[in-house]
Amino acid sequence: MTTLYLDCGMGAAGDMTSAALYELLEEDERADALRALNGLGIPHVRFDAERTAKCGIAGTHFRVTVDGVEEAPADGGLDPARTRAHAHGGASHHHHAHRSLADIERAIADLPLPQAVASDASAVFARIAQAESTVHGAPVDQIHFHEVGTFDAVADVVAASYLFHRIGADRIVASPVNVGSGTVRCAHGILPVPAPATALLLRGIPTYAGTVASELCTPTGAALLAHFASSFGPQPPMTVMRIGYGMGAKEFAQANCVRALLGDEVPDFGAGPGGTEEIVELSCNIDDDTPEHIAFALELLLEAGARDAFTVPLTMKKSRPGTMLCALCLPGDRDRLARLMLRHTSTLGVRWKPCGRYALAREEGTVDTPWGPVPVKRSSGFGVTRVKVEHDRAAEIARAHGLTLNDIEAFL
Repeated sequence: MTTLYLDCGMGAAGDMTSAALYELLEEDERADALRALNGLGIPHVRFDAERTAKCGIAGTHFRVTVDGVEEAPADGGLDPARTRAHAHGGASHHHHAHRSLADIERAIADLPLPQAVASDASAVFARIAQAESTVHGAPVDQIHFHEVGTFDAVADVVAASYLFHRIGADRIVASPVNVGSGTVRCAHGILPVPAPATALLLRGIPTYAGTVASELCTPTGAALLAHFASSFGPQPPMTVMRIGYGMGAKEFAQANCVRALLGDEVPDFGAGPGGTEEIVELSCNIDDDTPEHIAFALELLLEAGARDAFTVPLTMKKSRPGTMLCALCLPGDRDRLARLMLRHTSTLGVRWKPCGRYALAREEGTVDTPWGPVPVKRSSGFGVTRVKVEHDRAAEIARAHGLTLNDIEAFL
């Protein structure tokens, strides 16, 4: 499985992400990709890839100019998708100087892009508009982007979407995101880092502040990560074939870049199949509910797709006996299963944390025995192989023929 890993130790922005992806292409592919982007006809926009270095590391700065002018990073760094977004309501606004989400979606649809690229670019912009809508307390259709900034932001989003598709990785994983710290100046004043729209776009994604007093993750960068990355965490075991460095414009003590690693994920560095996977652990403490309610919630979690669910006895405040209800699930099931726990127990809150785990490959089959076929579950990986009989069928045979479970398992 081809895996693309994005190292966001210095945050993420649209141009930095595009530059890192651009560097993963072969030399002749890079020139072709740049011609394709400039051939899209985004109004007033030109793409250039410039070789540069940060802290002695060579990489690429993706230079996007509008009418020959590049967006300059001010204190904290400007992002065209945020600094030119406003909620409009009255007739006094100059609508000719602004673009709505619908305008942007039409503009993207008019570009000569593959349908999948256009759909992804529109979806990324929809995320940004929804975040701005929530921040401003205004409907999405009242969120407008200043016209000049629209060209810049569309260029960033379209370029990244195009390059993600051109690379064609089977899986995209990103590291926890360094958002920076301090404050950022934007059209509405001075805001904390991460800016409100960025913070909304990064909900559900592991982030941290780091030591750099600047805005490191922009709304465009956050929206691209939220849309394209399927999971977040440490780099999975993989054989890296290509490495790309996408450089930002600002200078810091640490190399200001997004690093992209492309290679084949190693499903097993032992023997046989198996591999690693990202899961989420949900848990809550309960001391005022009945055992029947907790047991029912546990059953519902398993029926709803939890990889596992279990309880742990606790001693809680005032020495009251309690129960911890836990569930393991895939990241995409986290919110749905957390709501189930809140609905079917008396807990006031559900904790969650991302986890990585080594997992054996599993398959189901049957084994022929003197009593007919018996369902079994096989698991293997990391030098381990196991075969386990399906208990209910084995118990049925044991009762019918006066056997023990060991008698039946001996035929596996």
